[in-house]
Amino acid sequence: MSTSRRGGPSLSCTAQIQNILDEDLKTNVSYFPSEILVPELEANETKLKVCAIDDYYGIVGINQKDFPTKLQSRVEKPPFLFHLIPPEREETSMQVRGRRSAQLKRDRPTRRLSTVSMENSKLHVAILSSPGMGHLIPVLNLGNRLLSHHNVDITILLPATNSSPAESKVLKPLTDRNQLNIIEIPPVDISSLVNPKTTIVTQLCIMMRAVLPGLRSTIAAMNPRPDVLIVDLFGTEALPVADEFDMPKYVYIASTAWFTALTTYCPVLDEKIEGQYVDQRTPLKIPGCKPVRPEDVVDPMLDRNDEQYREYLRLGIEFRLSDGILLNTWEDLEPISLKALRENGILRAVVKVPVYDIGPLRRPAEPAGSKSRLIEWLDVQPSESVIYISFGSGGTLSAQQINELAWGLEMSQQRFVWVVRPPTEGGADGSFFTVGNGSDGTLDYLPDGFLTRTHSVGLLIPQWGPQVEILSHQSIGGFLSHCGWNSTLESIASGIPMIAWPLYAEQRLNATMLTEELGVAVRPEVLPTKKVVGREEIEKMVRTLMQYTEGKAMRDRVKELKHSAEKALSNEGSSYKSMAVVLEDCQRRVQSHKKE
Repeated sequence: MSTSRRGGPSLSCTAQIQNILDEDLKTNVSYFPSEILVPELEANETKLKVCAIDDYYGIVGINQKDFPTKLQSRVEKPPFLFHLIPPEREETSMQVRGRRSAQLKRDRPTRRLSTVSMENSKLHVAILSSPGMGHLIPVLNLGNRLLSHHNVDITILLPATNSSPAESKVLKPLTDRNQLNIIEIPPVDISSLVNPKTTIVTQLCIMMRAVLPGLRSTIAAMNPRPDVLIVDLFGTEALPVADEFDMPKYVYIASTAWFTALTTYCPVLDEKIEGQYVDQRTPLKIPGCKPVRPEDVVDPMLDRNDEQYREYLRLGIEFRLSDGILLNTWEDLEPISLKALRENGILRAVVKVPVYDIGPLRRPAEPAGSKSRLIEWLDVQPSESVIYISFGSGGTLSAQQINELAWGLEMSQQRFVWVVRPPTEGGADGSFFTVGNGSDGTLDYLPDGFLTRTHSVGLLIPQWGPQVEILSHQSIGGFLSHCGWNSTLESIASGIPMIAWPLYAEQRLNATMLTEELGVAVRPEVLPTKKVVGREEIEKMVRTLMQYTEGKAMRDRVKELKHSAEKALSNEGSSYKSMAVVLEDCQRRVQSHKKE
């Protein structure tokens, strides 16, 4: 058998495939939406499986040693699919994708493995998560919700990384109880594509782009195949992969409707506004939504010359390639922004696809087992007397800011639980990929004598704490938070008011919503990323939240939001019904694809 100059088998395409199909399936051919796995053939003295559709070829190896030498450098773990272009059809990658998509729709084999019919089986949804605790947690929350409340089979697709200890703690209970099927996509090496100055947003986008071949191979190997693909914010480049497998596809944005409106409208702002957004003298206008102050823009908008800004623009455009956008919010929390996304003519012209509020989805508290020292300590504290301090999975502070925070807590004379991390002088998202790593329990970066002076009123937890269990404890009365949306929802769901301390990503937007719209938080006068917050101001904010009348009013308001959230998720609630509409849409689209 001859081979092309790219190392792939040279077949006579359509005729060869037809001959194979006519051999009464005795050779165990499997059919797929995007390719046909042909029986084992001899090539380069190696047994391979050759896949072909029209004149696009690929090789799926049985194991690593089965690959020819010239392919070894392109393979980490089998099975990997390679679409190899014959010499006579040299095309650009864009032409390949467009032509291949058209070919699939035109000439898809009629006999193929498909998911079991909807009448006889549950819907099977695959959810693609990007790396990082802040992204993994909401994906797991969505999967658990669909599994437990909507009778949907769930597979979580997770790019393999050097998981942090915190990630392992989150995943282990799920895998131990077989609650969710979790498949790791083989790891990718992006070290040659990044440098120490590459932002987290850019790293995530590069990483998710690099896993696409592995994602395609993973889905092709799944049995049963998923009916639907949901991707998170950073997975939008995987939406065309869903098209290849005839799957409906949705984007899950585990953030606010306000953030989503800004992201989708940003390409329009890019055309309208000159200069840096942070230098504008008036707020940025988003049709139908609250304007965004220049200092509150998301991180990628801080510098329009940075690569992360270009990636952010792309994300906003690619949302519309989906069949719908799922938001981790609910109607009563964001009625104005949700209405704008659904009804405002100018914004709808940009968004294009349906928008569904399905939240608030948050982690449940782990079943009570043997009590930890932390819970035993909380059990003996008065009700609503303890303030909890944590900066999420990625947040870090400078040495000077840690010092001021420690002094402010001590001066407030309030009980506290503080998740502490060693200081960093880099970005505020310094532990995004490494949460839970690198601490031996030594707390020598705190002020001299701090531990001794506060031992009777405070408890310190190195690196990572069981946040849901802490916030749901009756002794917790406040939360000093970085305002990540996961933490924000967990605080609201527990009826806990906040001190808003935004650090990175969209947290400045969240802090503004919490303080100015919802009235459930206080915040420093100057953003903590612009100026060190002094101990006196910290003392004042803590006392306001925990002691003063203003704090009691915030506590009352957040408890109202807690009840509103519970209602939205009930069987008659807005978010439950919205998710039911999404699943009905999935069923309809799946059935429609089967009839094609």
